[in-house]
Amino acid sequence: MLQVYLLLLAGLLLLIISGKYLVDSSVRISALLKIPRMVIGLTVVAVGTSAPELLVSVQAAFSGYPEIAIGNVVGSNISNVLLVLAITAIIFPIPVPAASVRRDWPIMMFVSVLLFAFAIDGWLSRSEAIIFIGMLGLYIGFSVYQAKRDKETTSVPVEASGMKGWVAVVVFLLSCGGLAWGASLLVGNAAIIAEDLGISQRVISITMVAVGTSIPELATSVIAALKKETDISVGNILGSNLMNILLVLGTTGIIRPVKVDQAIARFDIPWMLGTFMFLLLVMLPAIRSRITRREGIAMILIYLLYIYLIF
Repeated sequence: MLQVYLLLLAGLLLLIISGKYLVDSSVRISALLKIPRMVIGLTVVAVGTSAPELLVSVQAAFSGYPEIAIGNVVGSNISNVLLVLAITAIIFPIPVPAASVRRDWPIMMFVSVLLFAFAIDGWLSRSEAIIFIGMLGLYIGFSVYQAKRDKETTSVPVEASGMKGWVAVVVFLLSCGGLAWGASLLVGNAAIIAEDLGISQRVISITMVAVGTSIPELATSVIAALKKETDISVGNILGSNLMNILLVLGTTGIIRPVKVDQAIARFDIPWMLGTFMFLLLVMLPAIRSRITRREGIAMILIYLLYIYLIF
């Protein structure tokens, strides 16, 4: 059984490392193709940081583990707020841009309510998944328009700037292979662990798998907090949550319709909606100040309560 846990850990590490280099190489390739920096940030980087969730969910759907496919997304969205944002706030209080409250949160909430409406019948159908992908295209187009109008700049990794073109292509291909292999290891061994411990695939996906695929966001946010560069943390989390639903579930559902466990539809997704409502209550006064350490601690306590309830 130790081997199973080691393989699970290896899968997680492959996802984290491959996801990072996928973003770096994609940015370099996009820059060589003369794609504007702003568009790279809103598309290439956003898709790249959701690659672990995407590969895990697609692999789970193909392997016959639908609870892992959707539980991964819902669990990641919850942990992004109640763990990633909370830990970042505890390290260094986070300012909240007005645009996050005015624009990003309402879009994220609308898409999440739509997911609840789609999932309540027990299935995410192919037509519903196509709606998500269509909305993703509209969101990216709207974001590009807003960024141009507001003359915003979107941060992209600088590590990739000196990478040669052929190196970027090789790294990109290796990263894709690493993501696929890591997803296969993670999903297969997570299912074995769930069966061995006598717990459902839903529980293992919402806890172990979801937190694992949220590690890139956690690492990025913690590093930003330690450098006291927390101005991008809230926007990154909201954007990641939106991509998890529109891109990950949209792509997975088009490849194969996803069966939704009733516990996920009637408990976990409503809990996710409640988490987002709580985040709004925290963000509203924080526009004039910051998300404080006390609020970060409160988020972690809520997350621990959630974990206790699902077990």
